[in-house]
Amino acid sequence: MFTLATLLSNPVVVTINFGSTRWVITLSMIVYLIIAAIIGLIAEFIVGWRLPLGFIGALLAALLGMWLINNVVAIVIPGDPVIYGVPLFKALIGAIIVVALWYAVTWGLWHKRRPYYRRA
Repeated sequence: MFTLATLLSNPVVVTINFGSTRWVITLSMIVYLIIAAIIGLIAEFIVGWRLPLGFIGALLAALLGMWLINNVVAIVIPGDPVIYGVPLFKALIGAIIVVALWYAVTWGLWHKRRPYYRRA
């Protein structure tokens, strides 16, 4: 009988072969991407600005933020909940930083645009 522990014990979901290259997608990788997408959407909501590419942009911002906070800047937050190796508060802080930086860098490009409509 299957239990939650056997279901989440990192089984291989898909194996893709390209010549001599082999890609393996596991259940933990899929859960990691789902967590990153949710964190990215929450970061966009907190900053109050949307990234280009919609859902994919939020996912990429969260992945970049998680990498920055976990590997580049070593921040330790005691009591940070961890799901599948993803510290949630650190991931959220990293995603917020990436979204805010993207907003700050691209602000000059769209700030002085004329509106698409005129009020009567």
